[in-house]
Amino acid sequence: FFQLWDLLQKLQFIMTYIAPWQIAWGSSFHVFAQLFAIPHNSAMLFFQTLATSIFSTPLSPFLGSVIFIASYARPIKFWEKNYNTKRSDHSNTRLAIQIEKDAGNDDNNLNSIFYEHLTRSLQESLCGDLILGRWGNYSTGDCFILASDYLNAFVHLIEIGNGLVTFQLRGLEFRGTYCQQREVEAITEGDEDNEGCCCCKPGHLPHLLSCNAAFNLRWLTWEITRTQYILEGYSIIDNNAATMLQVFDLRRILIRYYIKSIIYFTASSPKILDWIKDESIQKILQPYAKWHYIERDLAMFNINIDEDYVPCLQGITRASFCSVYLDWIQFCARKRVEHLDSDEDSPLVTLSFALCILGRRALGTAAHNMAISLDSFLYGLHALFKGDFRIAAKDEWVFADMDLLHKVLAPAIRMSLKLHQDQFTCPDEYEDPAVLYEAIQSFEEKVVICHEGDPAWRSAVLSNREELLTLRHVVDEGADEYKVIMLHKSYLSFKVIKVNKECVRGLWAGQQQELIFLRNRNPERGSIQNNKQVLRNLINSSCDQPLGYPMYVSPLTTSYLGTHSQLRNIWGGPVSLDNIKKWFRSKWLRMRKDCHAAHHERGNAEEGDSGGGSSSGSNSTGNSSQSSSSQPTRDGTPQLQTSSQEVHQRAGRRKPRSQSIQAHTALNQMPPASSHSGPMAESRQPFIQTSTSAHEIAQRLSSSQLSFHNSATSVFSQSPAVPVAGQLTVQDRAAAMLRSSLASSTSSTLSLLFGKRSFSSALVISGLSAADGGNTSDTQSSSSMNIAMGPSARAASQATRQLTETCEATDATEPKPRREAGPAHAILMSRNLECRRASQEDMALEDTASQQSLSEEQ
Repeated sequence: FFQLWDLLQKLQFIMTYIAPWQIAWGSSFHVFAQLFAIPHNSAMLFFQTLATSIFSTPLSPFLGSVIFIASYARPIKFWEKNYNTKRSDHSNTRLAIQIEKDAGNDDNNLNSIFYEHLTRSLQESLCGDLILGRWGNYSTGDCFILASDYLNAFVHLIEIGNGLVTFQLRGLEFRGTYCQQREVEAITEGDEDNEGCCCCKPGHLPHLLSCNAAFNLRWLTWEITRTQYILEGYSIIDNNAATMLQVFDLRRILIRYYIKSIIYFTASSPKILDWIKDESIQKILQPYAKWHYIERDLAMFNINIDEDYVPCLQGITRASFCSVYLDWIQFCARKRVEHLDSDEDSPLVTLSFALCILGRRALGTAAHNMAISLDSFLYGLHALFKGDFRIAAKDEWVFADMDLLHKVLAPAIRMSLKLHQDQFTCPDEYEDPAVLYEAIQSFEEKVVICHEGDPAWRSAVLSNREELLTLRHVVDEGADEYKVIMLHKSYLSFKVIKVNKECVRGLWAGQQQELIFLRNRNPERGSIQNNKQVLRNLINSSCDQPLGYPMYVSPLTTSYLGTHSQLRNIWGGPVSLDNIKKWFRSKWLRMRKDCHAAHHERGNAEEGDSGGGSSSGSNSTGNSSQSSSSQPTRDGTPQLQTSSQEVHQRAGRRKPRSQSIQAHTALNQMPPASSHSGPMAESRQPFIQTSTSAHEIAQRLSSSQLSFHNSATSVFSQSPAVPVAGQLTVQDRAAAMLRSSLASSTSSTLSLLFGKRSFSSALVISGLSAADGGNTSDTQSSSSMNIAMGPSARAASQATRQLTETCEATDATEPKPRREAGPAHAILMSRNLECRRASQEDMALEDTASQQSLSEEQ
């Protein structure tokens, strides 16, 4: 079966390659070979194809022409070797080569990291995507091409197992040759010419191709299996540094950000206090602490790029430096947690001034003292960017601590390039010190800024960092360019093209025969010219070096099914003891959570059913129980606690009153009638809301009433008697005046606290204030009855209730008289007896009135 399938693929490759209507001649030899191949392309070619299928031998075109010859037999086995595509960076090159020759600065070496990152992305998703059918039908030895805007990779499936796939990726050039670009365009072009049929254009049926388009697609050795295949990658933005620093104003902005970055990293360094207190450093920096010190160096400093340059002095002074950058120094110093002196004469300003002079001098030295020239300026900028600082003899004090170079100057030049890039989008945004400080702080945490030869660059790319920036020096075919490369993590869209694997084997065997055995070293040989029908250039360029020229060849990489995110969520990963334990644990926790939620819902439903029927009764009975509990007052004295036995005894003495309260409770449970909905609803709500704090407010009101009672007694004892009509004695008139004054004071106090609308509910509090007198339950019952009877009954019994509360509070708080008391004590005792007698009569009248009103309502 496999040999028959190989035969069909060989026939498709041969017929497509030699079709006369789509011949692509790569050289003059191909023209003559076309004529001599006519007798060859007959029964002999068919017999040759059958024999090569049986012995598993590639059938390769001779020198890229239409004449096919059989190669030697070889087993279907893959031998891995060293492909000589290892990336060169500072970790595997000598220091002298890094400084002088800048090894590995060609585009192919620097861009190979992106194919390495693409291999890591494929390793996680390839096996799952193949099983999900996103790459179409596949088998061992199949070849695919991933094509995008700038990434073109050749994927070879080496081995397919149960839940794993071993593959190899070969990355092609970013900007390939003319032939490679033509073949990439053939892959990415659409079906614009979809109207023709032979020589006319009748169009096509809906959802179908035209006759010519369908015929052309059949005469290809490749097919597009997926138009959009998404992988994690990096979007690359490159800008020419020469255009960004062409004028002096743009270079001035870069130098300004360079100096501010030096100040930022100096002030924010954890070793700043050690540098300031270091006597050796401060001794060397004494000249920079003088205000008349002038830094003159015409080759280093220039009025065109240095903002603090003084033309008349032809240099930079401490005063000119502070006039421009002192505010920024003080702002950075205030951002530190500990206090850091940052006035004009402080050691911080001196150290910052010296480091800024050193940094600019290092840039001028790297630019060969020709900072005015753009090429020299870019050369010096790139030298500092990769860490090549040439320190002058007068600046060797910086070697006292190498962190001054590694942690201050090196990151400052890199940060200035990032700030210079961003200022094109928001020119005036970084004028605010707070915005600039936050931007530098954010870039320091999120953006990786380093040279591409630094091993940290490769580590950052393979670690999927969000944003990266670098300065690249490219020397290619006489072009000497500096480019600012910015990488942003994103998702890349590829087209997946499946290639005839017998076509790949035949073209690779032809290249091996031509270059190794025939010694054809012509870089523009005809066998590698473009041929859209078989993708000849893409396939030949992906062959092993020196036959092809791939940018990157990955080692054999295995993709497992368990690493695919979507399938892992569906299948749950491999079966193991840990996974089984996690599964049972998750199910148990979920069951506990569901049972807990069901128990809560059932409990809430039961509370709702029971609370709906006993809401009114709980309001009336809950107030009495709450008033009898022991609670501390505001002044710290505990209230008296009423026992349950006393409450039951008092309820037994007042049996008719308790029966009326039960009848009132049953009445509240009934739906309210329309005639009582207004006042009844208004009276219930304040009672419920003020029941919790009634006892505390009643305590305050009772104390205020007692003080007022004492003052009224003293006034009465001094004032003369007023004649009143009737049969009242002097004691009766005094008691009546006292009752009226206490009632008015209590009414004004309650009105002030609760307002007119809530005055009826506040009466409950006045009833509760008599708890110390021993009639707590009776007073509460009468108060509840008064609230239930409506405004008219409350107004009728207001004066009586106030009198009862006053008398009971007076008895509870009045100290016991001595035996030697005189007639004043006798008068007070008689007044108390009369108050009690009057209160009992009024309570009897209230009971009668309440029973009559309840009978009428029923």
